[in-house]
Amino acid sequence: MARIQQLSKNLVNQIAAGEVIERPASVVKELVENSIDAGATKISIEISNECRNIRVADNGSGIHPDDIGLAFLNHATSKIKDDNDLFEIATLGFRGEALASIISIAQVTCTTRTKDYDYGIKVECKNSEIETTQVGCAVGTIMNIQNLFYNVPARLKFLKNPKTEFSYIQELIQSLALVNANIAFELKKDDKIVLKTNGLGNLQNIIKDIYTKDLATHLKEVYRTDEISGLKISGYVSTPDYVRSSKKYNIYVNSRIVKCLIFQKAIDTAYKNLLSKGKYPFVILNLEIPLNDIDVNVHPTKKEVRYKNTNQIFSFIYMSIDRALSNFSDKSQTNVTTNTNITSFQSFVEKNSDKLSSNDTYINDMNVINPIRDVFMKPVQENNISKPKTNKLNLKTETETANFRQQSFVTPNEDLETEKSDKIIGQYKKTYILIETEEGLEIVDQHIADERYIYEKLKTQKEIASQMLFLSDVIEVSPTEAQLIKENKEKFEHFGFEIEVLNDKEVTFKKVPQLLSKVNTKEILSDILENLDGNIANLEERILITTSCKAAVKANQELSLFQMEELIKKWRKCEKPYTCPHGRPISKFIEHKKLAGFFERNK
Repeated sequence: MARIQQLSKNLVNQIAAGEVIERPASVVKELVENSIDAGATKISIEISNECRNIRVADNGSGIHPDDIGLAFLNHATSKIKDDNDLFEIATLGFRGEALASIISIAQVTCTTRTKDYDYGIKVECKNSEIETTQVGCAVGTIMNIQNLFYNVPARLKFLKNPKTEFSYIQELIQSLALVNANIAFELKKDDKIVLKTNGLGNLQNIIKDIYTKDLATHLKEVYRTDEISGLKISGYVSTPDYVRSSKKYNIYVNSRIVKCLIFQKAIDTAYKNLLSKGKYPFVILNLEIPLNDIDVNVHPTKKEVRYKNTNQIFSFIYMSIDRALSNFSDKSQTNVTTNTNITSFQSFVEKNSDKLSSNDTYINDMNVINPIRDVFMKPVQENNISKPKTNKLNLKTETETANFRQQSFVTPNEDLETEKSDKIIGQYKKTYILIETEEGLEIVDQHIADERYIYEKLKTQKEIASQMLFLSDVIEVSPTEAQLIKENKEKFEHFGFEIEVLNDKEVTFKKVPQLLSKVNTKEILSDILENLDGNIANLEERILITTSCKAAVKANQELSLFQMEELIKKWRKCEKPYTCPHGRPISKFIEHKKLAGFFERNK
């Protein structure tokens, strides 16, 4: 074995760069985050030479002339001073590794000036060696990266094609622009502007610029604070009728881009039974949490975080999204929903225990916050109406906050007679109800709308009325299914079913919910059992969904005008009237101007 020797400074930095700098986007991330930490309000990013040349310019505070030499040394930083600061990190960067890593794998020129000096400093770096000279320049910092990975050919070989690498950079800048609405970003590729924001703080306008105007019309605002825990969440989520095929959530913790399993699970749980399989919502949410309640020093890329109280974070995020998606601010939930979500979260933690800190997760401890349960049982001191003048996302809606909260939906206690009736103009194919509005034509699937209403109604009922069956078919099941039914007898009874297990291969119904008195019992049971997807914890939800589906008005069923009016009135009362429990959209709206445009009436 060879003798032990100390590695050179440049080789040490190259090894460190292997952890910090994965690709060109990593360089952009480190430099732009430094600009944000420096208080910049304008940041320009220019990419060229197949993503190997990177220029980042900002109008931030700049680097002090006496500190410029330290800035490029490993583990030299202005953002923390002692070990206590490591547990209350308020900046995006803090390790002091990025610049030292970058100059070891690229040719770097840095020009910087602070407001206290009439001159700037120009630093030229190559192979971890630096040279400084005085120059004239504006306040701020310009980082010019040339020939990235020029001395690390192995890393260069593993880069993807330039278009793919640039897509990573563009996605990164989009994410940073969304959470820093007060900063004007400009991204150029080969001197062509690809992305530009004005930095005026209007998040909705940034969403329109980055994505589409249509998306902005399908957004629900999420804004909630908890004064006791110091938690705050703000942002937007899409309504379930606007979905994407990729699961790319824009989630942030203290304005830091993160990949957080707890955050993702809370989002998925809030949209459960609202989206079809393989469809995902648009999400942009920033969770603000006290600095000493979170650890961001977990991974070299700083994308992973750990919380002191995982359950509390899950509950807070879940409830915030759930309220935003609901038409009512006050709503009653049953133990069915609560227990289902708790079980789902417990199962999730068990499956991902290796990725979560066991010291931070308290699933079975009844003395600490239990997901969902405590949120419903205990009032949270929060401010949902009047917002502070500023917040991290700087949300600005097109209408005033008060108008946003007072939507024209009917509360659960409101009499049907007081509702504004819809102008129903007919039924199409005995399946779709056509509604005329001032804005256009609304088409509603009668089965799905009725299914959503029944589903939500059953969730709020403590007891579901049953009807005894004098005659019932004997239904064949597998021994495993018979055992499952026997072990979950109380769950079935809660929803109005009484099932007698005759032996390990046969069962029969004694009672069914009154809603299903005319439905074939074999059809009911097979639908429940076949759609469990191996998840026994999902049994209660499957019973509820099946009951709602079987009891709802069917497609190709002719309805009178009165029946259609009553169905639509009930559907309008739903808390989440976007999709059925299976995730299928309920209605389609066609604007009058689009119809008029098709017939060339708006010329």
